[in-house]
Amino acid sequence: MNDGGLREVANPSEVFLAERKTGASGSAVVASVEGTRPLLVEVQALVAPTSYGVPQRSSTGFDSRRLQMLLAVLEKRVGLRLGQYDVFVNVAGGVRIDEPAVDLGMALAIVSSLRDIPVDSTAVAIGEIGLGGEIRSVSQIEKRIGEAGKLGFTRCLLPRSNARKLARRNGVELIEIETVDQAITALVGS
Repeated sequence: MNDGGLREVANPSEVFLAERKTGASGSAVVASVEGTRPLLVEVQALVAPTSYGVPQRSSTGFDSRRLQMLLAVLEKRVGLRLGQYDVFVNVAGGVRIDEPAVDLGMALAIVSSLRDIPVDSTAVAIGEIGLGGEIRSVSQIEKRIGEAGKLGFTRCLLPRSNARKLARRNGVELIEIETVDQAITALVGS
């Protein structure tokens, strides 16, 4: 909506990523699908030492129970000790994302903030995280990768089970992963 009335937003992903600061820790780009349209959004995390007896867990635009599950997986399967840290997560732009395909990006943002190391800014993360730390396949993978390529992203981290059916798409390098550990090594470093 503007002075002249309603105007079409040709590419919502571009709008949501317009104010993204590259090179900052605690931020990752994920590919979600809203209805039938792929949407790239930035997920953010802030991990800081707690000042309280019980650490705070707060989420905006992301399911708080899913956040609890991701933190438990990072503790148990990756060996991160998050019990002495407050964890705040946010989906930039006021978007609410409920699909599990953004789990991987959120986990990477959390690890990035904890280690104060930025996630590769040329990459998009796609994948559901299972309780065993495995990365599970997601639907409509071609649409997600296509949107990433259209917006200039050159790498896409995705479940190996999805990647088997794909070749290089839109100039995007496909990085196949099976576990959260592999994802962290690929985009955040060890």
